Amino acid sequence: MPPPPPQIIRVIDLETTGEAPPLHGVCEIGWQDVALGKDGRWEIAGEGGSRLVNPGRPIPPLTQAIHHILDEQVADAPFWHDVARGVLDPYPRRVALAAHRSAAEEKFCTPALTRDAPWICTWKCALRLWPDTPSFSNQMLRYWRKPEGLEHERGLPAHRAFPDAYVTAFHLRDMLNLVGPEQLIAWSSVPGLLPRVIRPGPDRGKDWDELSDDSLAIMLGDRDEDVRFTAETELARRHGTGSHN
Repeated sequence: MPPPPPQIIRVIDLETTGEAPPLHGVCEIGWQDVALGKDGRWEIAGEGGSRLVNPGRPIPPLTQAIHHILDEQVADAPFWHDVARGVLDPYPRRVALAAHRSAAEEKFCTPALTRDAPWICTWKCALRLWPDTPSFSNQMLRYWRKPEGLEHERGLPAHRAFPDAYVTAFHLRDMLNLVGPEQLIAWSSVPGLLPRVIRPGPDRGKDWDELSDDSLAIMLGDRDEDVRFTAETELARRHGTGSHN
């Protein structure tokens, strides 16, 4: 009997007409797999790929200015529901899906299309694992960390689906080899734990344990769920009532 295929986590990246389905649609999907080797280490696997998708509506100039995908390039492409399942659910090996700031991808990649796959958000996990990074964009992590084996040209141009998925996969590989998939999935299931204050004002850039009680109280009412979550975690630390995993 042949050995079972390796476990994989599929990294995806979407280029879209905007952020809010069903008003907006997908115009490109890219992917790159990370697989668990026989030695217990996670490694980049396969060539990955990308597909153009007909979003079913014109691509606004605002988003064309980011990814440079033209209406005429997607006019004859398949629609999202004709493409999504085969890319998102590479049966039977897939353990999870991953993306950088995966909340954006999850809006379009519904549980029905992913068969309820768990998600790993490499942005949330980077906040935990590499808190000294100046910022946590995919590209900043790329040049700050310089992951081993990343081929510079394959990760270009930025803001296209395959190159972005390819770069994210190297962050994911290193994260998996540090803490494993279960921890990454757990961190991804809660808001981001910010290592520093990001709001404009006199506290910007401070560590959270440097904030006064009054400043922390203000953060507890912030409109951003990541700010609120981090403030709640710091408050729990000060009161000795535990912290979020």
